[in-house]
Amino acid sequence: QVQLEESGGGSQKSGGSLRLSCAASGYTFSSYCMGWFRQAPGKGREAVAVIDSSGSVNYADSVKGRFTISQDNAKSTLYLQMNSLKPEDTAMYYCAARLSGGSCPMNRWVYNYWGQGTQVTVSS
Repeated sequence: QVQLEESGGGSQKSGGSLRLSCAASGYTFSSYCMGWFRQAPGKGREAVAVIDSSGSVNYADSVKGRFTISQDNAKSTLYLQMNSLKPEDTAMYYCAARLSGGSCPMNRWVYNYWGQGTQVTVSS
């Protein structure tokens, strides 16, 4: 019943911008942790940014100052605004939800549900 669907991926040159969206359904969107994760070929899935039900956010050091995570509770949609893109941002980006109480850690292992991903490619 819980579904997460990412969109908005694509290709950009260095310095460009993209906004990713994640449409959520099947649960009370505003009550749980949401996050963006990414995985490059041959690499593990790493946390990019997370947001809790109150809107408190946390970012990976590699994206601080460039990416912004936000959520629209009325639309049950999570966003990731990505500015000043770099080639090292190239990865498959996934949204995830942690449908349990507690904190919203930067740890993929505690997130219960995942979207199928959207590809982001940044060229020089």
